[in-house]
Amino acid sequence: MQPAGASPELVLPGLEPAVVTQPSPSHWIERGPQKRLMVFSGRSHTDLAQRIAQQLGVELGEAEVSTFPNGETYVRYDESIRGADVFVVQTGCEPVDQNIMELLFMIQAAKLASAKRITAVIPLFPYARQDRKAKPREPISARLIADMLQLAGADRILTMDLHAGQIQGFFMIPVDHMTAIPLFARHFRDLGLTGDGVVSVSPDAGRAKQAVRFAEMLDADFALMHKTRHSANVVSVTEITGRVGGKKAILGDDVIMTGGTVLANVRALRDHGAEEVWVFATHGLFCDGAIEKFQTSEISGVVVTDTVPIDPLTKPDNMTVLPVAPLLAETIMNVFADDSVSAIFGGENQLF
Repeated sequence: MQPAGASPELVLPGLEPAVVTQPSPSHWIERGPQKRLMVFSGRSHTDLAQRIAQQLGVELGEAEVSTFPNGETYVRYDESIRGADVFVVQTGCEPVDQNIMELLFMIQAAKLASAKRITAVIPLFPYARQDRKAKPREPISARLIADMLQLAGADRILTMDLHAGQIQGFFMIPVDHMTAIPLFARHFRDLGLTGDGVVSVSPDAGRAKQAVRFAEMLDADFALMHKTRHSANVVSVTEITGRVGGKKAILGDDVIMTGGTVLANVRALRDHGAEEVWVFATHGLFCDGAIEKFQTSEISGVVVTDTVPIDPLTKPDNMTVLPVAPLLAETIMNVFADDSVSAIFGGENQLF
């Protein structure tokens, strides 16, 4: 300490004494660079992945995905993904088993490449209809798929309109469940199908809660179909609870495969006096040429989304395909930003 009146001590430039500050402890350490969002696609539905990337304002990530002559799948990321939030888009369309293995390899490759977080974006969850043991000596295939995704290294699952709610319970990682029901409700309201002259029809008891919610969106009535299933794709309708005569019926389901069940329901509604019958489903698979069966006067219109590829050359004139890329992109952005996903749907995305 200098005495009073003394002149300050001169110090040569660069030789000033160092000033040491004691850092105060905190609950975290901030580091850079900022988080990176990267979107990659398997070969199941590259068009959808491209549209999602465009909605997000990013380019689709570069990855090599090919098949060796012996049928084995090869995957390699062509750019660094270290520390990135990686979203892998792969839907459960044909060939289902090949697409599953491709997704698993992409997840593991991202894990080994030190991606910070890996989210599997699976618009149509494969094997979702095999969610329980309906007969002795059957596998619970949906549970096995869940185990495989987690073992491969997925940190999060993002899917749409599951066949059954319990599939979410097969996972020990977060599952963000989206629904296309608001998209369908907006579409039918734009067509003027609202009010007392419209009835929302559930094809079975399992879809009753969703059908009731859909009826509320349209200010419509509700009806429930009771049916007997003779095989995987053959059913007979035994009873309809609710009034459908003279009304415009809207029949909704999560997936259309061979179309046998849906067409049986349409005929039953017509027999009970429905003035019009509209059909919608989130996932339009239309296996074994089923899409041609829906070009019929019994159906006023069919509405599906593009969670799986729809061939525009074979699409019937009475079919409308709604895009889901904006919804998927918004959900991906909320996951990336650690914001609420259910807020996108007003908290109404758990419809089971």
